[in-house]
Amino acid sequence: MAGMVEFYFDYGSPYSYIAHCRLPELLRRTGARAEYRPMLLGGVFQLTGNSSPALNELKWAHSNRDLERHTVKYAIPFQRNPYFVVNTLKLMRGAVVAKAEGYLDRYSDAAFAGMWRDARKMDEDEVVAGVLREARLDDRHILARIAEDDVKRTLKAWTEAAVARGVFGAPSFFVGDEMFFGQDRLDFVADALQGRPYRKAT
Repeated sequence: MAGMVEFYFDYGSPYSYIAHCRLPELLRRTGARAEYRPMLLGGVFQLTGNSSPALNELKWAHSNRDLERHTVKYAIPFQRNPYFVVNTLKLMRGAVVAKAEGYLDRYSDAAFAGMWRDARKMDEDEVVAGVLREARLDDRHILARIAEDDVKRTLKAWTEAAVARGVFGAPSFFVGDEMFFGQDRLDFVADALQGRPYRKAT
């Protein structure tokens, strides 16, 4: 039976975007499948006391250079978003709708591309609507549903469940019960999927 990697993400995380772009090759190579786990990164930060690297001048300068290295190395189309930090609450509620209705893959492609390939202001309804229409998704339906209380509660519950599992940032991955943080850990994710957990002998 093929393995499975759980991918915890927020569309506002550029490293989650890189992971999203790199995952198909990893899945092809390992024969595994991915389960996408939307969460609100701002909520994770609040619950864990963590914070965005964008709020730390020294860390953000390094992070920007690191983004350049990775996107060039893996030939990933990327633009720094001039509107960053973008409030992704509505986008992530949209992910709840898309997951429930069976098109999270298409929705995620569109949301990540709008944020990090095309550098759009993805916290404005009209911008998001345009991105969804371009992806041939029903923007009116999705934007209407994100106002539903059940959708709001679901995203909150998913975010709290991620933190309860040990998640403190994005992207985070689980293979079984083992967590890997950061898109630069994908080689270890692939190894875990192939039965190489790198544990010391006891």
